[in-house]
This record gives sequence, structure tokens and C-alpha cells, in this order.
Amino acid sequence: MTQTVTAAYGSAMKATNAYDELVSEGFPREKLYLDKETNQVKVIIPDTSKPEAEEILRRHGPDEFWSRPFEG
Repeated sequence: MTQTVTAAYGSAMKATNAYDELVSEGFPREKLYLDKETNQVKVIIPDTSKPEAEEILRRHGPDEFWSRPFEG
């Protein structure tokens, strides 16, 4: 199953750093979304990659964090 994992940050710098780390770890850019207005980073990933993505997103201190099944 595919999941959408979302992290909301209190600053644009934290969101950008989390996004950049996901890119540098090899997550495909077409599956990553950085919303600069809300400082949210979203990752569309298979269940097998979810723990790694969650670890990276949490490392940057999100204010909120959630995941849900991807509906595409």
C-alpha cells in the first residue's frame, strides 16, 4: 500500500531542510512536495519506505506529523 506522510513545521527553514534531506537520501522528487505557504513536507511512499521517511521528517522537529493511505 502507498502512504502519504506529512510533516508540518514552524518555519520554512525546517521544512526546506527536511525536504532537502529526503532528496539527498534518494527519495524521488516527483514523490515529494514542499508547501512553502504552510511549511509542510509531504512524501508519497510505499509502506516499506515509510519508517525511513518518518525518521528523516521527525529529525527536523515537526510541529505536527501524520500519515494516511494515498488516494491517487
